[in-house]
Amino acid sequence: YMPCFTDDEVASAHARLAMQQSLGLATEWVDPDDVDRRNPILAPGKTLGASYFAGDGYIDPPRNVAAYAAALASSGVQVWERTTFTGLLTGGDRVTGVRTSRGDVMCGAVVLTGGPTLAAVGAAAGAARIWSAGTRHQVVVTGPHPDLTHANVPMVFDVMSGIYWRPEDGGLLWGMSNPDEQPGEATGFDDAYFALMRARMAELVPVTADLGLRRTWAATIDYTPDHLPIIGAMLRPDGAPVDGAWVAAAGGHGMMWGPGVSRSVADLVLTGETDVVDAAPLGMDRFDDHGRSNLETDP
Repeated sequence: YMPCFTDDEVASAHARLAMQQSLGLATEWVDPDDVDRRNPILAPGKTLGASYFAGDGYIDPPRNVAAYAAALASSGVQVWERTTFTGLLTGGDRVTGVRTSRGDVMCGAVVLTGGPTLAAVGAAAGAARIWSAGTRHQVVVTGPHPDLTHANVPMVFDVMSGIYWRPEDGGLLWGMSNPDEQPGEATGFDDAYFALMRARMAELVPVTADLGLRRTWAATIDYTPDHLPIIGAMLRPDGAPVDGAWVAAAGGHGMMWGPGVSRSVADLVLTGETDVVDAAPLGMDRFDDHGRSNLETDP
């Protein structure tokens, strides 16, 4: 659910629904009374309605990473931990390998990733500036409560405050980033901002007001200036592509867009095209020298 609290949010939701439905998604508009009925932990009478898609959900990140690790191992992939990427090996305008702190690796294709550190990875590779950086994201998990069952708690995203929540271990997991915070790597927990968001959560989900916290953490997530992924060829400072070098960034939506971004880039590496998404507008060249994108910012 993405509840709406203002007329502007309602208008944006209907525009989003029209776009999604045009692409074949069975999204729907839910009237305020139905929002309250379907979300029994939500404070009644707060919303003007909500957009909803039954196919949306969530996954458990540690289990997801473990599943990827198992798939990599069974596929014969080598994972080099505690190994620093130091640069590309090239022959003319083509990639021939990578340099690492563990030695050179010869190959004909390289995908530059790195999340919040992607810009530094790109600099080491000799790329033009990659407009991807990091910002703090905070997550908490409350103590358990009998009302916080999976049947009572669909995943909800309050766009106005930037909070999302879902059930976790009998309690409620919710996450947030401060849009007014200066970008940069950060792993410390911002108690002052959390207090503001906790008040918002208590207003929307009253049961959380008196619940203790089981877990809290902060981490650096990546983002791009237009909050859209980067998918495409690596470009040199002069704008020329390097044959065999690609860039992939999920723009802060790693658990949601990561699989699609990965598949798109894999397709481009192997075949030069992908049907997952129109990747042509999503390359490094959409940003000017000041990081301004020629695409509309994702809201």
